[in-house]
Amino acid sequence: MWGMSDATPSEPGPDFAAMTRDIAEVPAVEVIVTVAVNLMSAAAVKLGLTEEGDAHKDLDEARKLVHALAGLLDAGATEISSFHAAPLRDGLKSLQLAFREASLVPDEPGQGPGEKYTGPVYG
Repeated sequence: MWGMSDATPSEPGPDFAAMTRDIAEVPAVEVIVTVAVNLMSAAAVKLGLTEEGDAHKDLDEARKLVHALAGLLDAGATEISSFHAAPLRDGLKSLQLAFREASLVPDEPGQGPGEKYTGPVYG
């Protein structure tokens, strides 16, 4: 269950106060970029773009991750500066193109994952 510790009585549980202090010291830009990179990595796995290839391929899951990434970048781009946003947008476009290529029946232009936020992506 979320927030529950599996610690035994002899093992201390998570130190939530320390975790809160740690996250309080992290700039928002770093949190946004880290979340974006995690979404990108997960989407790449679900698109079969890792060394394991198709072992973890799941286009339905990939669609969700790419769409969430596009929404995050759309909402956060002005907050993280073009220095951080530009490479993330490039990565997003690459994932969108990989999704289009991996789909047996490609979405209509503008209907692919995240294209609600980015506009149509063409190969």
